Amino acid sequence: MSQARRDRGSATAEIAVALPALVLITVVALWGVSVASVQLACTDAARSGARAAARGESLPAVRALVARAVPTGAAVEISREGDQAQVDVTVQVRAPGATGLAPLTVRARATAVTEPGVATG
Repeated sequence: MSQARRDRGSATAEIAVALPALVLITVVALWGVSVASVQLACTDAARSGARAAARGESLPAVRALVARAVPTGAAVEISREGDQAQVDVTVQVRAPGATGLAPLTVRARATAVTEPGVATG
């Protein structure tokens, strides 16, 4: 039997083994990009909310502002105490189902110094 005849089908077998691994790596990489995007959105929303709270906008208005900018299901906490306004945003980013990975929790916090004359609470 010749060498070429014995090697027939080995390329197909190698692809069959390697292709699922490549697909999994691609899916996990895309999930990583998605997590980074959610982190940026949460950070930007928390900063905008902290600035709005520091200017003296009502806390419900600040919550609505932040909620529009973050993914659905995000938890938003706002506080204004003393001379600081703080906004915390927390959201879970689920992994693609085929990976079997646990969801990641993304957190963002922003603090701003309140303007003179802004009431606490």
